[in-house]
Amino acid sequence: MESAAETSETAPLQLTAAGEVVARVCREVLAALVEADGGRMFLVSATAEDIHLHLAGTCAGCPGSAHTTSRILAPTLERALPKATLRVTTGWIVPPGALRLEPV
Repeated sequence: MESAAETSETAPLQLTAAGEVVARVCREVLAALVEADGGRMFLVSATAEDIHLHLAGTCAGCPGSAHTTSRILAPTLERALPKATLRVTTGWIVPPGALRLEPV
């Protein structure tokens, strides 16, 4: 169950073509890995040049999130969008409008 801080009051993110690719890769591959450790993954924004993911749940403030980003998230997303820069934030408060990425 999501906490009140993990829900968004604003309109959901409208996905671009790059956002659709990121969302698919995250849902099919990455979200299950994050959720296995009790984390939650959100897509804040995605273009061909920039991807912003937010990790909540047990990932909020976890020192291991840097390792997860550099060893798992970045290499996987680099294969899908090689020119994009990945930015990952963590915390209990999810950015407004972020899209929850759940495993399929």
